[in-house]
Amino acid sequence: QVQLVESGGGLVQPGGSLRLSCAASGFTFSSYAMSWYRQAPGKERESVASISSGGGVTNYVDSVKGRFTISRDNAKNTVYLQMNSLKPEDTAVYYCKALIVYKNLIEYWGQGTQVTVSS
Repeated sequence: QVQLVESGGGLVQPGGSLRLSCAASGFTFSSYAMSWYRQAPGKERESVASISSGGGVTNYVDSVKGRFTISRDNAKNTVYLQMNSLKPEDTAVYYCKALIVYKNLIEYWGQGTQVTVSS
Protein backbone atom coordinates (compact mmCIF):
# COMPACT_ATOMS: atom_id res chain seq x y z
CA GLN A 1 0.00 0.00 0.00
CA VAL A 2 1.50 3.28 -1.13
CA GLN A 3 1.61 6.02 1.46
CA LEU A 4 3.05 9.51 1.55
CA VAL A 5 2.61 11.17 4.93
CA GLU A 6 3.51 14.84 5.35
CA SER A 7 4.28 16.40 8.72
CA GLY A 8 5.84 19.52 10.16
CA GLY A 9 3.29 22.11 9.17
CA GLY A 10 1.87 24.68 11.54
CA LEU A 11 1.55 28.34 12.40
CA VAL A 12 4.68 30.47 12.20
CA GLN A 13 5.37 34.19 12.28
CA PRO A 14 6.73 35.99 9.24
CA GLY A 15 10.47 35.51 9.04
CA GLY A 16 10.28 32.19 10.82
CA SER A 17 11.20 28.70 9.71
CA LEU A 18 9.57 25.32 9.34
CA ARG A 19 10.81 21.94 8.18
CA LEU A 20 8.34 19.71 6.40
CA SER A 21 8.85 15.96 6.13
CA CYS A 22 7.23 13.44 3.84
CA ALA A 23 7.61 9.80 4.81
CA ALA A 24 7.09 7.31 2.00
CA SER A 25 6.21 3.63 2.04
CA GLY A 26 4.89 0.97 -0.30
CA PHE A 27 7.11 1.73 -3.28
CA THR A 28 10.80 1.96 -4.16
CA PHE A 29 11.38 5.49 -2.90
CA SER A 30 14.92 5.80 -4.23
CA SER A 31 13.70 5.32 -7.82
CA TYR A 32 11.27 8.23 -7.72
CA ALA A 33 11.76 11.93 -8.19
CA MET A 34 10.08 13.82 -5.38
CA SER A 35 8.40 17.20 -5.33
CA TRP A 36 6.70 19.58 -2.97
CA TYR A 37 3.61 21.42 -4.17
CA ARG A 38 1.40 23.93 -2.44
CA GLN A 39 -2.11 25.21 -2.83
CA ALA A 40 -3.33 28.43 -1.31
CA PRO A 41 -7.05 29.16 -0.89
CA GLY A 42 -8.60 30.12 -4.21
CA LYS A 43 -5.42 29.37 -6.16
CA GLU A 44 -4.19 26.53 -8.29
CA ARG A 45 -1.73 24.00 -6.94
CA GLU A 46 1.82 24.98 -7.84
CA SER A 47 5.13 23.17 -7.81
CA VAL A 48 7.47 24.58 -5.19
CA ALA A 49 10.54 22.36 -5.36
CA SER A 50 11.66 19.08 -6.83
CA ILE A 51 14.56 16.69 -6.38
CA SER A 52 15.83 13.88 -8.54
CA SER A 53 15.79 10.28 -7.40
CA GLY A 54 19.44 10.38 -6.36
CA GLY A 55 19.22 13.85 -4.91
CA GLY A 56 21.73 15.42 -7.25
CA VAL A 57 19.36 17.73 -9.10
CA THR A 58 16.99 20.20 -7.49
CA ASN A 59 14.67 22.84 -8.87
CA TYR A 60 12.69 25.64 -7.24
CA VAL A 61 9.99 28.06 -8.22
CA ASP A 62 11.42 31.56 -8.36
CA SER A 63 9.38 32.79 -5.39
CA VAL A 64 11.14 30.43 -2.95
CA LYS A 65 14.69 30.40 -4.33
CA GLY A 66 17.20 31.20 -1.62
CA ARG A 67 14.63 30.56 1.13
CA PHE A 68 13.54 26.93 0.71
CA THR A 69 15.72 23.83 0.44
CA ILE A 70 14.52 20.41 -0.68
CA SER A 71 16.49 17.32 0.36
CA ARG A 72 15.96 13.60 0.68
CA ASP A 73 17.24 10.67 2.67
CA ASN A 74 16.79 7.52 0.64
CA ALA A 75 17.81 5.36 3.60
CA LYS A 76 14.86 6.77 5.55
CA ASN A 77 12.45 7.00 2.58
CA THR A 78 11.87 10.63 3.46
CA VAL A 79 11.94 13.95 1.61
CA TYR A 80 12.22 17.27 3.40
CA LEU A 81 11.47 20.89 2.70
CA GLN A 82 13.35 23.38 4.86
CA MET A 83 11.54 26.70 4.70
CA ASN A 84 13.26 29.83 5.99
CA SER A 85 12.33 33.52 5.93
CA LEU A 86 8.69 32.59 5.60
CA LYS A 87 6.24 35.14 4.25
CA PRO A 88 2.46 35.39 4.56
CA GLU A 89 2.20 34.50 0.87
CA ASP A 90 3.75 31.11 1.67
CA THR A 91 0.55 30.19 3.50
CA ALA A 92 -0.89 27.10 1.82
CA VAL A 93 -1.45 23.39 2.12
CA TYR A 94 1.81 21.69 1.19
CA TYR A 95 1.79 18.33 -0.57
CA CYS A 96 4.54 15.94 -1.50
CA LYS A 97 4.49 13.97 -4.74
CA ALA A 98 6.44 10.97 -5.97
CA LEU A 99 6.97 10.60 -9.71
CA ILE A 100 8.50 8.01 -12.01
CA VAL A 101 8.28 7.51 -15.74
CA TYR A 102 8.56 3.82 -16.54
CA LYS A 103 6.53 2.80 -19.59
CA ASN A 104 3.86 5.06 -18.11
CA LEU A 105 3.90 8.05 -15.81
CA ILE A 106 3.24 6.98 -12.22
CA GLU A 107 2.70 9.50 -9.48
CA TYR A 108 1.58 9.38 -5.87
CA TRP A 109 0.38 12.23 -3.67
CA GLY A 110 0.27 12.80 0.04
CA GLN A 111 -2.67 14.26 1.94
CA GLY A 112 -1.02 17.59 2.65
CA THR A 113 0.01 19.62 5.67
CA GLN A 114 -1.13 23.16 6.45
CA VAL A 115 1.43 25.94 6.70
CA THR A 116 0.18 29.29 7.98
CA VAL A 117 2.46 32.32 8.13
CA SER A 118 0.89 35.04 10.21
CA SER A 119 1.65 37.42 13.04
